[in-house]
Amino acid sequence: MSATPRRRLITPRRVAAVLVLLVVAGLLAVSLDIAGAGEKFESLTRRIDLILDPPPDRPIEEAVLVTPRPAASQVAIAAPTPSVPREPGQTPPPAPTPTPLPPREPVDVDLLARPADVFISEWDHEWCAVAGTQIVLAINGKAPLTVAFQKELAGRIGEWESRRDSKNGGWGPAAMVLALDAYGVPGYEVRAYETRQDALQDAARALSELHAPVLLLTWRGAHTWVMTGFRADADPLVFDDAKVSGAYILDPWYPIVSSIWGPSDPPGTFQDLAEMRRNYLPWKRPEGLYPKRDGLFIAVLPTLPLNP
Repeated sequence: MSATPRRRLITPRRVAAVLVLLVVAGLLAVSLDIAGAGEKFESLTRRIDLILDPPPDRPIEEAVLVTPRPAASQVAIAAPTPSVPREPGQTPPPAPTPTPLPPREPVDVDLLARPADVFISEWDHEWCAVAGTQIVLAINGKAPLTVAFQKELAGRIGEWESRRDSKNGGWGPAAMVLALDAYGVPGYEVRAYETRQDALQDAARALSELHAPVLLLTWRGAHTWVMTGFRADADPLVFDDAKVSGAYILDPWYPIVSSIWGPSDPPGTFQDLAEMRRNYLPWKRPEGLYPKRDGLFIAVLPTLPLNP
């Protein structure tokens, strides 16, 4: 039979001592990375930061839900001939002849001949949106590909962040649009799609028409890819039902290896549909609900031509 333990009085000094011990134990675990304790401790400190200093609740431009376009007719109808008064008994002019569409042929489009020339890795492992934004700015000739600039860009997030954009604070797709505009690349828009193919088709049309890159929110919204090209079974500007079979991607995560998503690929890698299915997934974030994004494929598309 064991002895009854003696009850100890809970005093502020004892509470402080326990907290100190917990912090020391946490720091030791982080330094040794025991059972992934470093990542868990970092997550805990981030949550504490959000409680002490939450992101502002600024209004944002919500994602625009894009519905699929109806499939184009295989024959383009010529514009009607203006009505011209005729004399009695005069033969009417012949009806306009429909103009057939060009042949349906595969296309392979990439804006970049040398993708490595406009690529930079994310300096911090949480700065994929920062690096992706920097890459788009560089393609437009609006930013240098330096770590110094990436740090400057990351440091301005306080001007653009909103809880509605990222409940964790920091960078969300709406912040990326504001950052691009601040550095001279206006006209980007956050869009949402019900299917991956809808998103890729719309991105392919924007790339073909405006010659400007697209930002894809991959890994269920946790990561950013820059899309600079695509392959499809037809020209998406001519055939609305063109099927996109993959995209040329600049991944700021390169050359880091993710424990969840695996190794990253060099700039300009063509990601086929299998890789797009594995990486480009519907938005679903653990920190809370996003009514305009949850369950949808999110992308940030240009609405204006490339700014050379």
